[in-house]
Amino acid sequence: MKNILLIHTGGTISMKEDEKTGEVKPGEKNPLVDHIKEVPDINIISTELFHLPSPHITPINMLQIKNYIEENRKNHNLDGVVITHGTDTLEETAFFLDVTLSLPIPIVLTGAMRSSNELGSDGLYNLLSSLKVAISENAKNMGVLVVMNDEIHTAKNVTKTHTSNVATFQSPQYGPIGIVNKGGVFFHHKPVINKPLHVANLDKNVLLLKAFAGMDDSLFHAIDLLQLDGLVIEALGQGNLPPMLLPSLKNLLNKGVPIVLVSRCFNGIVQDIYGYEGGGRHLRELGMIFSNGLNGQKARLKLMIALETTTDRKELEKIFSI
Repeated sequence: MKNILLIHTGGTISMKEDEKTGEVKPGEKNPLVDHIKEVPDINIISTELFHLPSPHITPINMLQIKNYIEENRKNHNLDGVVITHGTDTLEETAFFLDVTLSLPIPIVLTGAMRSSNELGSDGLYNLLSSLKVAISENAKNMGVLVVMNDEIHTAKNVTKTHTSNVATFQSPQYGPIGIVNKGGVFFHHKPVINKPLHVANLDKNVLLLKAFAGMDDSLFHAIDLLQLDGLVIEALGQGNLPPMLLPSLKNLLNKGVPIVLVSRCFNGIVQDIYGYEGGGRHLRELGMIFSNGLNGQKARLKLMIALETTTDRKELEKIFSI
């Protein structure tokens, strides 16, 4: 009998559709609670930590989930953890936990694209698949995993790629690391596990901006008033920016504000290739930090976490190189 901590946080997986209006919203009770009471060979320790739509989830909530898992790990002989979550920010919570937790047991996030009473609802099936992964011996020491639509993805690579399709969660460039079916849980890749980052508080102000053709620095005049601790920019291509941004970016760098570059492309990584003004080589020479394949939302979380313990550029470069 495996002990699995099941944490409900809300999201579509816990909502119902109004049959008259088609509106999907949270009800007074999570419908999953009545369905998942007894599963063969699993002792489920269930709790509803939040009942929030995923756009309401904040990094502080993510830290609460991390702390709750660690507390229960001490108090119970846990064999795994499953977290139900709204899909809009699921990848961010998964990545936050992956970067900050250091536990050998499987930790799995799942959700649903269709609410509990919609035709073809996928929530209960995804939850059962996640429980299978959570009790799998092969899922140990694999980092935080996302299980949706019969596939197992790493928290680092997975992202939501479609607004409504049940196959929305994909890992561009890498693909899933395993599958779940009636026969069991099967892995075909093992992710590289990095040393976790320590985090006790989250009070750093880190913004995420997306570059576009003809972008100038007018927005940065307003940003100057925000007292930034860090900035992540989804740059063009391999890590290039319009030259009109440079005066304001140099100003931030001179103030000691770290700037992390990712690409707005969902495949590939940023590199210091181009030597023209605003090109990647020029930006690295100015002191910007290049991330190794993260998307913007995950890089922002990582910078928020890292800044709690260091502002040293070399340390931050090392953190973002892995």
